[in-house]
Amino acid sequence: MEQQVDVLPDEDGVRVIACTGEFDQDILGPLKAACTAATDDPGVRRIVLDVTQVAFADSSMLNLMLRLRATDRLVLAGPLPAQLARLLDVTSARTLFLTAEGIEAARVL
Repeated sequence: MEQQVDVLPDEDGVRVIACTGEFDQDILGPLKAACTAATDDPGVRRIVLDVTQVAFADSSMLNLMLRLRATDRLVLAGPLPAQLARLLDVTSARTLFLTAEGIEAARVL
């Protein structure tokens, strides 16, 4: 599955970053750039990371998600794909993330 990172137009201070495909340390650049732009923008009060189409994620993506979580602005839009859910479960990190069912639900959390 081809990797794609789409940044949707901000609505009411919420930035949605939609992730599709595989994310590992070698190809994390576009996602990292989108996340950095979101955290650096003072007008963004919430960052919604749409992970429903993530086919693979390794510890480098988890590390990026943890750094986003530290901003207190991150919400994951699910449902979580099986592989990402397993990564979060194996690392005992699932409970660290606020997760909503879908983008619209994540926007209002």
